Amino acid sequence: MFGNEDMGEMMAKLQKMQTAAEESKKRLETINVQGKSPDGNIRFVMDGNRKLKEVTFIDDSFLNSENKEEIEDMLVIAFNRALQEAEHVNEQEMRNSASGLFPGM
Repeated sequence: MFGNEDMGEMMAKLQKMQTAAEESKKRLETINVQGKSPDGNIRFVMDGNRKLKEVTFIDDSFLNSENKEEIEDMLVIAFNRALQEAEHVNEQEMRNSASGLFPGM
């Protein structure tokens, strides 16, 4: 079914894909995105590989708040916003890598 030439071409393409994926992953490590809470008091920074790099409380008085539920809600919102941005950057990078290997994708 597959001749030696076809198998060799397939292996070369697979190697090229693996190399492109590794390069993309390295590039994504250098891209930072952030997500903030609606009130701007909490900020999460992630890299393009969706790894958390930083959590910042902009206003320290917010930490002294007695409203634990509000803080928890703001943490969730800020984290999810950062994650959404990181996923967008990750998908775009992978799409760009794939289009180089598979024109017309």
